[in-house]
Amino acid sequence: MRTPSFAERLSMANAAKKAQLERAKRIAEDPERAKRLKAREETIADRNRRIAEQEAARRAAEEREAAELATRQAAEAAAREAERQAREEVQARRLAEHMKREAAEAAEREAILAARREGRKKKKRRGR
Repeated sequence: MRTPSFAERLSMANAAKKAQLERAKRIAEDPERAKRLKAREETIADRNRRIAEQEAARRAAEEREAAELATRQAAEAAAREAERQAREEVQARRLAEHMKREAAEAAEREAILAARREGRKKKKRRGR
């Protein structure tokens, strides 16, 4: 077995490169391959379209949910405010009733004290 010379190795490398290029050209020019690539591109385009539609639907659903949440929160805030105002009104009425009662009790006490004072004054005058 002999070792090939540099020129022979170079020639074999060129021949292999040329065969590889020919095979690549045949594959690139194959009509079946073109059909498969076209079908693949259509599949990819369909998938991307479906993904975009799903994303748009998801965003619309999220926006609806956000709007519903905002509406619900506004309604809850209005209900809390109405409840707070009702509590304040009840508290104000109770305070007014309490103040009225205290004023009546104070007036009654003052009347009793005034009557006692008057009684003492009468007693004092009679005693003279």
